[in-house]
Formats: sequence, structure tokens, C-alpha cells
Amino acid sequence: MSAPAATEPRPNSGGISGPPEAPLVLDTDPPKPLGFRDQFSFWANLGVSLIGFSGAAAFLQPYGYPQLSLIAASLAIAIGTVVGTAMVAVSGLPGAATGAPAMALLRGLFGTKLSYLPTGMNIVQCVGWGVFELTVIAMGIEKLTDGKGPHWLYVVIAGVVTTAMSLRPLGMLRILRRYVTIAVGVAMLYFTVQLVRAGVPDLTEGSWEGFLPVVDASVALAVSWVPLASDYTRHSRDGKTAFWGALGGYSTTGIWCSLLGILALAQTKPDQDVFDTLLGISAGWLFFAVLVVREVDQSFANVYSTAMSIQNLVPRLDRRLICLAVGALVTGFAMLIDDFSKYESFLYLIGSVFVPLLGVTAVDWFLGRGRTAWNLGQDAPARWAMLVPWVLGFAVYQLINPGSIGWWARFWTDVQDTLYVHPQSWTSATLFAFAASALGTLALVRLDRARSAGRKTR
Repeated sequence: MSAPAATEPRPNSGGISGPPEAPLVLDTDPPKPLGFRDQFSFWANLGVSLIGFSGAAAFLQPYGYPQLSLIAASLAIAIGTVVGTAMVAVSGLPGAATGAPAMALLRGLFGTKLSYLPTGMNIVQCVGWGVFELTVIAMGIEKLTDGKGPHWLYVVIAGVVTTAMSLRPLGMLRILRRYVTIAVGVAMLYFTVQLVRAGVPDLTEGSWEGFLPVVDASVALAVSWVPLASDYTRHSRDGKTAFWGALGGYSTTGIWCSLLGILALAQTKPDQDVFDTLLGISAGWLFFAVLVVREVDQSFANVYSTAMSIQNLVPRLDRRLICLAVGALVTGFAMLIDDFSKYESFLYLIGSVFVPLLGVTAVDWFLGRGRTAWNLGQDAPARWAMLVPWVLGFAVYQLINPGSIGWWARFWTDVQDTLYVHPQSWTSATLFAFAASALGTLALVRLDRARSAGRKTR
């Protein structure tokens, strides 16, 4: 990986012939063939998710609040998605500049050994979401087949396709740009037209009371991609391509997907779900099948980014071997786990560590040592002080949103009572945690500059 203070990278031979492909080992200079359309298509596909459709109820009526009006929910989703996607796009800029994957970049922020801590968390998170996505794909196929066929077979098929995609990731992105994005766009447009023709409910009927919680939820949904962004922007031709491709692609389809889910939910009967509504549309099965097949790019991203994270720990291990092992692991877990009630809460808890981590990373990259003095090599020294604002931001997040895991939630609820901190509807866990970690890092950056100036005057 090229970096301001890292050792010189090896040329990208990697043993892969044909069009440029991702390196097989970490210390190989990555090719940068991805233009704006490649990045836009990739992120646009990630913005569409079956989970986005099925989760529309949480946007229309957030927990503890009356149902929002369609105009209020739509505006909240749009604002939250753009803000969250902008954070994702910013997180990908260091990868575009250095060619380093996401977790390897943290060597510059924390030092090599300390970077293993967030790397381990990201591995757990990516494996977990990979398992979740394979299960979602299998459920989508079961909807298409009316429950016929063995669940395990659908999981295995999805796992095999996911693993195969991860072996040639840049080739997969080229396929997305040429074919998949167009098919997904046609499917989304078809469903939108048909649902609008069926009748749009009163846009103003409902409340605005839960507006800010929906904004926060939309931010959080997009921000979940922050610890993966540089794994893909590292192959961009330049930073502008990476930034605008991610921002434009994900925000466009992320907003569209959520709004389409809300529109479908408004027409869903009490004894049905959103998927039943989509499948009930004339020829809906065909376009729903497109969305189910497209879901594998979500599982692909999680499997491939798991491999990238593992390479931060074992730089010389062949990426293809890691992808095969991770794909098999994720597929095996997906066949065993069928209760996601507590499992999903645990994944959200792990994910909450990466919001404040972005605050630390962004400030140190743009205002601190990042663009001139980050050492991304194996010998990068520990920077213990950078852990302080990260932990601070994480604590702020938990104070505002303790989650739903029994003992953990009780602990932070007790801390709330002790500190007389009682979150209101306007207290965003995501944005407040980001701000706390960013301000803490800014203080460290200024202190570092003052020390450097003092040494120069001696």
C-alpha cells in the first residue's frame, strides 16, 4: 500500500491475468480502474436492500411515536440518508488517496498493533451481516417459490454465488455497472409506477413528532458502510470519483428504496407484509426476483471486506484463500441461525463503535497527521492517545442509545440515571457520538501541533 510513510508497494502483478483485479496480498499496489460510473453503480446497488423494504414500518412509525405523515417520513429519510452517505463518502477518501483498504488505514491512526482491535470488531461485524444477508436472500427465494424447496439449499446457492463474486471483486463491479444496475433500476421504476397508479395516501395525514428519530435512523442505516468504504474506493481513479460516486449512488437508491417500502406498506393488508404487496402486482414476481438476486452484492461486500480486514492481520495471506474460507464460514452459520432477535442487536452494538471511529479518522486525516505522516507499514508505532476520543464517542453513543441487549442496556441506563442524562427525541446517538469523537480528536491534533512548534523553537 502506498502511504506517506509506508514502505514502497510492490507492483500489481498478483498472478491475475486479464482486466485489472484486486491484489492478492496486502503489500501490493492496487490498480485504480474504477471511474465515476463504476463507483456510482456499486454504491447504488448497495443502497437497494430487501431489508430496506421490510423495515419501512420503522420509518413510518418509529418506536414510541405516533405515525408520521408520508411527507414527514419522506423528508426525514432524504435528509438522514444524504447526511449518512456523506459520512460514508468521506470515510472512503483516505482509501482513494493511499490505495489502502479500510482496516489497514487504521495503522496510520492507531499504529499497527492497536489497529487490530477495530479490525477484529469489523471482522465480527462483517461475518455477522454476511450471515444475515444470506438468510434474507433465502427468505426472498422462499417468497418467490411460495415456501417450496429446502431453506438450506437456498442458503448454499447464495453462499456459493457470494464467494465466487468475492474472488474477482473488480470484475464483479464491472458486471454491476454494465448489467445489474440497469435491471435494478427498471425493477424499482416498475414497482414505483404500479404503486402510484394504485393510489397514494394523503401525504399530510399523520404526525411530525417522530421526525428527528427517523432522520437519525436513516443516518445510521447509511453509516453502517463506513468501515467498508475504503475497501472499494482504494481502486478509484481519484478522490473526487470515489466521493461523488458513493454519495450520488447510495443516497439516490437508498432514499428511493425506503420511500418505495413506505408506499408499499401503505397498501399492505394487515395479514400480509411488504413483500406480499410487491408480489401481488402484475408481473411483480419477475421484478422482485431481480431484487432478490441483486441482494448478493450485500453479502459479497461483507465477505470481501472480511477478507480485507483479515489481511491487515496476516498481510501475506492470499486473498482468494481467505474469501473461500470466509464464504464457507458465513454459509455454514447462515444454515444454523434462524433467530435474529438478539443477534441483530449484537450486530448493531458492534457497529456503533465505527461511528465515533469515523470522527477520529476524519479529523486526523484532514487536520492532523493523516495526509502527510501516517505510517501504514508493519512497523507503525502505537498512538495510544487516539484511543481516547474514540472511547469518548462510543460512550456518548451508548448514553443516548443503550440498545436492547439486557445487561448492557441496563448498565448504560444506570449510567444515564447517575449522570442525569435522559435523551430526548432530538438527541441523535449517531451525530452526537461523531461530534464528541471529532472534537476530542481536534483537541489532540492542536496539542500535537503545539508540541511540534515548541520543539522547532528550541
